Amino acid sequence: MGARLESVAVHLPERQVSTPEVEQRIAPFTAPPGLINRLTGIESRHVLRDDEQASDLAVAAARKLLAESGTAPSEVDLLLFASASQDMVEPATAHIVAAKLELRCPVMDVKNACNSVLNGIEVATALIETGRYRKVLIASGETPSRAVRWEVHGLTEFLRAFPGYTLSDAGAAVLMTHGEPGVLGSGFTADSTRWDIGTLPGGGSQHPRDPEYTYFSMDGGRLKSAFLELGSGVLTDTLARLGLRWDDFAVVCVHQVSVPYLEIFAAQAGVPRDKLVLTLPQHGNVASVSLPLQLVTARELGRCGPGDLVALVGLAGGVSLGIVVVRL
Repeated sequence: MGARLESVAVHLPERQVSTPEVEQRIAPFTAPPGLINRLTGIESRHVLRDDEQASDLAVAAARKLLAESGTAPSEVDLLLFASASQDMVEPATAHIVAAKLELRCPVMDVKNACNSVLNGIEVATALIETGRYRKVLIASGETPSRAVRWEVHGLTEFLRAFPGYTLSDAGAAVLMTHGEPGVLGSGFTADSTRWDIGTLPGGGSQHPRDPEYTYFSMDGGRLKSAFLELGSGVLTDTLARLGLRWDDFAVVCVHQVSVPYLEIFAAQAGVPRDKLVLTLPQHGNVASVSLPLQLVTARELGRCGPGDLVALVGLAGGVSLGIVVVRL
């Protein structure tokens, strides 16, 4: 017996902001009209309410999942809050989520940028397979809109802040349980020498209080190069170890930062375009919620269902790359 992905749910804030609205808000530098859409393919993104926090988005998704799966809060053995975002530095946001859900189980945070949920699945799988827990709830709440730089004074500053204009708020929940079918295998790799390519350094020991460091800053060109140099060997090796090919999958969910880069990455990895689940144009880059969102979208479109093979492929700042192969 192993671990299986029993259920997944997402929560998207009602408010959507179009790319033209984003461009109009940037000042005093004037972004070239249509540039963000041309470079990324993003048309809109979600923004949480002013009175909402990362934990609220995670809780909304978790409540939906518990209701849909018929799972009582008392049945959850472990809660993992897996997200790039957090309510505060201390305590772990998992405690806040658990309190709002009225859970009484152990909790912990799992954080690895946009791969947080994927690594949460990896951690949950290992703990379930050892027999330590039987039902693990993974919850994510992403609130990157709180770290976008709107006051921009020149082209250089605009380019460093550019990734923030692609990001979107969202919540997700994944229920991992003991049983079969389930997680068939996984593989992960990283090149941590590239950690400084993209940062949100405020609140840590380097910059504990300076407001200037509370914004996303990233070199998009270096990030693209880092992932291309990291390659797709871990994906190829994982599929070979499992005796699988991309054609064996109903869908291949790949973390999405821009449509052009998704196409480049898919071509490099050999993923057929008809296996991808495109969510970026209407929902933006929802960070670690990206893979659950694609899985839910594929399910709603009838592209995958019980018994189907799906691949979850994550890319994250730092930089890291990973894959989890699941039979639904």
